[in-house]
Amino acid sequence: MTQRTKLRCGRRVFVLALSLAATVPSLAWTPQISAQDVVAASKSDAQREQVVNKGLAFLAKEGQSEAGTFSDRVGPGVTALALTAAMKNGQSVDDPVVAKGLQALEGFVKPDGGIYGNGRLKNYETCVAMVCFAEANQSGKYNEILKNAKNFVTGFQYGEGKRDPSDPWYGGVGYGGAGRPDLSNTGYMIEALRAVEVPAGDPAIQRALAFVSRCQNLDSKANDTAFAAKVDDGGFYYEIPLTKIDPSTSDERYTPNGGLRSYGSMGYTGLKSMIFAGLTKDDPRVKAALQWIQDHYDVENNPGMGSAGLYYYYHTFAAGLNAAGIETLTDSDGGEHNWKADLIAELAERQNEDGSWSNSNERWFENDKNLATAFALMALSYCK
Repeated sequence: MTQRTKLRCGRRVFVLALSLAATVPSLAWTPQISAQDVVAASKSDAQREQVVNKGLAFLAKEGQSEAGTFSDRVGPGVTALALTAAMKNGQSVDDPVVAKGLQALEGFVKPDGGIYGNGRLKNYETCVAMVCFAEANQSGKYNEILKNAKNFVTGFQYGEGKRDPSDPWYGGVGYGGAGRPDLSNTGYMIEALRAVEVPAGDPAIQRALAFVSRCQNLDSKANDTAFAAKVDDGGFYYEIPLTKIDPSTSDERYTPNGGLRSYGSMGYTGLKSMIFAGLTKDDPRVKAALQWIQDHYDVENNPGMGSAGLYYYYHTFAAGLNAAGIETLTDSDGGEHNWKADLIAELAERQNEDGSWSNSNERWFENDKNLATAFALMALSYCK
């Protein structure tokens, strides 16, 4: 643990509290709040507001093109993320940046119901666009777009007729087409379906839960793959190989015994997805996921990946803990953390002078300021 992290230990706003919105199962118990906690929370929220305002100003002044898009050379995904981040941080649909961006995003709606660019990332782009349009849909303007998009993304899922329920890929979805499914895309689909008020018990979400459960390093009834007991730490991995693997080919992905390494962004994606699918704190999968999170608490690195995908990690970190209603948790050294205050402080320190964020590690395109800034602002939206 670094000195900076140690200094954050002990900052406490609430005891560990798990509470979910009415649309998902409750994990709550009553928090105890002191006057000192309230003052600390107020200071942290003031810092959050300052940092968010700088980030939004960057998107408005530097990030958005004349066409209303953000980094459109890579498709509409970054545009959808940036607009969602703006709206989740208080910008209305009438805000000039948001209004112009939504109009541009509508231009990516396809006759097949998808919302995508060149077709390489059909599921991912449609899912993040669904979340964006759902956030902007107070008037019902996007009802038809969202209905068609829902049918589009669920059509990619490996369900009955495509895979048997005993198949490891059953319930999963990839970037689009017949390729291998992965936890990130499946998590995006679950979030998109919940954003358009598909109930947790919907067959598509329950099929997706089967895949998510098989992506967890947990020897349980829910994971019957060959990888379940090899690591068994409660974390999550990105994909499920169907062919024999050679552990020596990638220390990053595989353990010496042929297990699949857990890592941060997938851990929080797994937690969020399970909660959105209706699991409660009493489910062994949730308990194991929360234990892994406590054992690997970190706001400076993406656990298991270092700086790679760091801003995506921040987004999943905040979204996952928010979905679970967690306010504070204890790390493996016994330090107690208010994750919101920790994350606000970390992102404030990492913010560029122009208000943006960017990752010097170019993996997964996070050197793009619009993408990293969108992820950072999304994360901060859960830190109120």
